[in-house]
Amino acid sequence: MVADRLANNPTVALVGPRQSGKTTLARSLSESYFDLEQDADRLRLDLEWGQTLLGRDLVVLDEAQAWPEVFPRLRGAIDQDRARKGRFLLLGSVSPQLMTQVSESLAGRLAIVELTPLLWSELPNEASRQRLWLTGGFPDGGILSPRRFPVWQSDYLKLLIQRDLPNWGLTARPHTSNRLVRMLAAVHGQTWNASQLGKSLGISYHTVNTYLDYFVGAFLVRSLPPYHANIKKRLIKSPKVYWRDTGILHSLLNVRDRSVLLHQPWVGASWEGFVIEQILGVLLSLGRYVEAYHLRTSDQHEIDLLLESGNELCAIEVKLTTSPRVQDLQRLERIADLVGASRRYLVSQTKTPAGNDRCASTNLPELLERLLKLLPRA
Repeated sequence: MVADRLANNPTVALVGPRQSGKTTLARSLSESYFDLEQDADRLRLDLEWGQTLLGRDLVVLDEAQAWPEVFPRLRGAIDQDRARKGRFLLLGSVSPQLMTQVSESLAGRLAIVELTPLLWSELPNEASRQRLWLTGGFPDGGILSPRRFPVWQSDYLKLLIQRDLPNWGLTARPHTSNRLVRMLAAVHGQTWNASQLGKSLGISYHTVNTYLDYFVGAFLVRSLPPYHANIKKRLIKSPKVYWRDTGILHSLLNVRDRSVLLHQPWVGASWEGFVIEQILGVLLSLGRYVEAYHLRTSDQHEIDLLLESGNELCAIEVKLTTSPRVQDLQRLERIADLVGASRRYLVSQTKTPAGNDRCASTNLPELLERLLKLLPRA
């Protein structure tokens, strides 16, 4: 994906959470590397700017948002030779919405690629795939070295809360951020209620929404918007909120192994968020761009995930079971009819998928295969 974008654009921004592997990937593509969080590298780039532009190597600028002065320089260099592709690779741990320098200085001059933690389809063996739901996909967080979970996730959050999020503009005190992340873990997979959390924290719902934007922008949390449709039932118009990495979620909720996880009352919500993140992550990594939503009516009819791409509208319901019931699929069919979904998939841990191209009871690996065949590459 990154190589394809570099072949067609002068600049690519590779974004994603800290420790997801951006730097490792970038350094495999070029030796011309500058970490702009380090004073020495900023000075080196400043002094070598002219020489760097004359070279033909891809220039990697890590944590580019840490040195805003570089963006006008990049714009000038790109505009002097717009036909030249693959010149700069910018790495960032915050979304372009927070990287205002990118949106203001390089609009129309770059492509954006998101790198997630390791996904189901990227893991080398069945043992690591079995660990993925529990530990999450961060390379150093336990998926490859099980003993690191969940201490790594706890340390990771502490660093983000104490250093990174404040540096990126979050004004909440660390104590407030710590309370908020635990509340976000408690409401994982639920409809967002900023007023309720604001009351618990002693702040306004406007402020809670602002704080949430930073956690979304740091690729920690996904805010899944509601689907808007003209149907006879009244729709819930609030997003649903999920921790994007279930390893972080489980660390916050003091879950250390799979046995403990399976005994939690919220285990179904954890599995739901995991499946949604795997679906969206795999589609994004392979160039299938979709709009993702959830659907919930005031009388509790809901669809966990709606994927919209061209003429296709896929309704996906997630169940934590190895033996899905016929009634679950029938219920999905009724609700999917409300929005005219073209495909309906009930996703569980079943070993015996069944159904047809339009409606199926399936498991995660087979669902991913179906979606990749169905949805066109951008």
